[in-house]
Amino acid sequence: MRDTNRPIAMLTAYDYPTGRACDLHGIDITLVGDSLAQVCLGYDSTTRLTLDEMIHHCQAVARGSKNPFLVADMPYGTYHTGVDDAVRNAIRMVREGGVEAVKMEGGLELVEIVKKLTTFGIPVMGHVGLLPQRHTSLSGYRVQGKDAKRAVELVKSAVELEMAGAFSIVLEAIPHRLGELITRRLSVPTIGIGAGPFTSGQVLVWDDVMGTWSGHKAKFVRRFAGVQSEAKRGVTEYAAAVRERTFPDIEAESYPMEDMEWQQVVAELK
Repeated sequence: MRDTNRPIAMLTAYDYPTGRACDLHGIDITLVGDSLAQVCLGYDSTTRLTLDEMIHHCQAVARGSKNPFLVADMPYGTYHTGVDDAVRNAIRMVREGGVEAVKMEGGLELVEIVKKLTTFGIPVMGHVGLLPQRHTSLSGYRVQGKDAKRAVELVKSAVELEMAGAFSIVLEAIPHRLGELITRRLSVPTIGIGAGPFTSGQVLVWDDVMGTWSGHKAKFVRRFAGVQSEAKRGVTEYAAAVRERTFPDIEAESYPMEDMEWQQVVAELK
C-alpha cells in the first residue's frame, strides 16, 4: 500500500464488536491500543494497564477482526526492563492474545529489543513523537519535535527503528513538515496521529472517531460520528418509557397465553 501510495486506514478496537466493525467496514490495520486503559477501563493513564488486561482485550478483538492486520500495544513496563522480558511478554501477546504484531513506544533505546523480536519472527511497529506512556516525563501531552534539535532526534530514531527491523512507525503529535520528512526518509510505512496529511496512513482512537469520549479532544481528532448523543437519547428514552409503563407494549412486546390455559392456572392456585 505504501509503494502504491494508497493511504492506510488504522483504527483502534477494544472488544469483539469494535473488532468486528473494523473487519466489516474497510479498516486495513486494527490496533488494540493501550488507550483502552482510559476509554474502556476508566484508568487515569495508559500506564495503569496490565499485560493480563491487554491480553484479555486482544483475545476479544482477535475473534472479531479477521481481515485487517492486527497489532497491539505492549503495555507500560512489559518491555522496559530488558530484552528477555520484552521477548517473553511479546510472545504471550502473540500466542495468548492472538495478535500478529506488537507496538512499542520509544526511540533509540528500543533498537536492540526490536532486533531481537524480529529475529524471533514477531513484527514490531515503532512509535515516536508524543509517547503517551511517558506523558509525565514529557510534561503532559505536548507536541514533540517543534525545535530543530528534537526534530532531528526524532528523524534519527525513526531511521534506527526501521534499520532494526520495525515494519512500520507511528508518528504522534509532531509538526506536519516533520511527519512528511520522516515518511520520505523511511522505506516502511508511517502511520500518523496528529502528524499531518503526508504520512503513509492515519490512526485514531475508536472513541474519538465515534464521539463517545467525553474527555479532552486533541487538535488532531475529528469526530466522524455522534454515538454519544444517540446513546444518551436511547438511555433516557428507555428509562422514561419504563417509568411511564409504556414499555413493554402488551401486544407488540409481550407473550400471550391461551385463555383456557390461564383459567387452569387460576383454578389450580385458588
